[in-house]
Amino acid sequence: MFYFGWVAYNIADLLEHAVDAVPDRTAVVCGGRSVTYAQLEERANRLAHHLAAQGVGKGDHIGVYSRNSIEMVETMFAAFKLRAIAINVNYRYVHGELKYLFTNADLVALVHERQYSDKVAQVLPEAPKLKHVVVVEDGSGLPYEGVAYADAIAEGAPNRDFGERSGDDIYMLYTGGTTGFPKGVIWRHEDVFRALGGGIDFVTGEYVPDEWTLAEQGKQGGLVRLPVAPLIHGAAQWAAFGGLFAGGTVVFVPQFDPDDVWRHIVDHKVQVLTVVGDAMARPLIEAYHRGGYDASSLVAVSSHAALFSQSVKQQYLEAFPNVLLTDAIGSTESGFTGIGMVAKDADHSQGPRVNFSKHSILLDEDDNVVERKPGAIGRIARRGHVPLGYYKDPEKSRTIFAEIDGVRYVIPGDWARYEEDGTVTLLGRGSQCVNTGGEKVFPEEVEGALKSHPDVFDALVIGVPDERLGQRVAAVIQTRPGQTPDFAGIEAHVRKEIAGYKVPRSIWVVDRIGRSPSGKADYPWAQKYAAEHTPAVQV
Repeated sequence: MFYFGWVAYNIADLLEHAVDAVPDRTAVVCGGRSVTYAQLEERANRLAHHLAAQGVGKGDHIGVYSRNSIEMVETMFAAFKLRAIAINVNYRYVHGELKYLFTNADLVALVHERQYSDKVAQVLPEAPKLKHVVVVEDGSGLPYEGVAYADAIAEGAPNRDFGERSGDDIYMLYTGGTTGFPKGVIWRHEDVFRALGGGIDFVTGEYVPDEWTLAEQGKQGGLVRLPVAPLIHGAAQWAAFGGLFAGGTVVFVPQFDPDDVWRHIVDHKVQVLTVVGDAMARPLIEAYHRGGYDASSLVAVSSHAALFSQSVKQQYLEAFPNVLLTDAIGSTESGFTGIGMVAKDADHSQGPRVNFSKHSILLDEDDNVVERKPGAIGRIARRGHVPLGYYKDPEKSRTIFAEIDGVRYVIPGDWARYEEDGTVTLLGRGSQCVNTGGEKVFPEEVEGALKSHPDVFDALVIGVPDERLGQRVAAVIQTRPGQTPDFAGIEAHVRKEIAGYKVPRSIWVVDRIGRSPSGKADYPWAQKYAAEHTPAVQV
């Protein structure tokens, strides 16, 4: 049964519009399998009916504990159909983190890959609200009661016979974890669609006119997209949802492997590739050159949510001169705040330079609007469709919102600078800013300078205690395989890129930089490593 009179800016409705528009088109490809839109919907309907039979309904929280998979997309779709809330579970979490998430998120159901069953078995006794578990692959022989995913699909009815949904339904994404326990960011469906899901033209700032627009456009032919990041990350979820709303085909690799990504690009004629900064972009471009892959299908490459340094951008521009290369900024808390088109000769050496969305401004530390003049620095703030706050944390929620002249803004903590041409340069997270002798140094700017040296593969920049300066700039670096770092050469190179007071005075060398599965920087890891090891060089 179809409810054309009840539709809204709701994720499930938007996906169903695409199903109705292009039922026989391939929707998702992953792990050697693919499903059409009609198949995706039928399986999601079946899973939704199975979960409903277990008492799962509106507002309930369903954990999704999986690498990238078709089942993960189906589970999220099923949750939205029930007006329930899909909760992303980081598959790298250990027991304490999982216990916190399962209980803080009030999970009542869990869908997980079998390979995580040992961890689930440890946490289940400590999560009393979690009553139902569905196991992808095989549910037999587990130390707890779990229904096999295939059985759950077989048991549920295929019908789309769910009740009215609303743009006020809740979408939640857990973020953080490298700066303390993860936090659940609460969005209304309509707000997150307008902020991240294609409900607004990211270049012009104009809203799509109605909830059928993307699906109707998709009838003319959808793009083939490959979000490289794990679906537990917001950048990948919204690259995927936006593609599906528009009737496109979304291709995933189960977990990040640069050569596997290129093989999928070749095999499925991927047109749009989305990455999360250098941590993915750099190994990808190097694998591309090693493997000699045919990537002629690519028309666009976009980076989101992490540093995409100028040196790596140049490598992409040289390899793909006819591909549209973009650098977008935003966060789980803020949504989209700006996008920049990367040109070959542009100078983005001090950080991503983007055009602000029309809803974004800079604020000073007292929440005053910063005048739009070259060199002015402030915290990024965005109005309009913004989240409701953090789940079960009103105190933390108050720290990221401000009301200015009666308008509510979200202020996630990123700093930026206005430039002469009207763009803004992203400087980095204020919480990671290094105060050295009264000068503010933003880590991402220094990281970009370090990674432009040919021997430096990856880097994290931190502040460490200094008796004279309060803090000194320090760096943990990962060199290329087989390279012995020339510290004098690295320092000389960096001094050409940034001011002298920003140059790292202490450097540690590691085999591998600590990052989250999505490629985001793990600064607490870097701080801990620096505290426990003697630097390789110290000025």
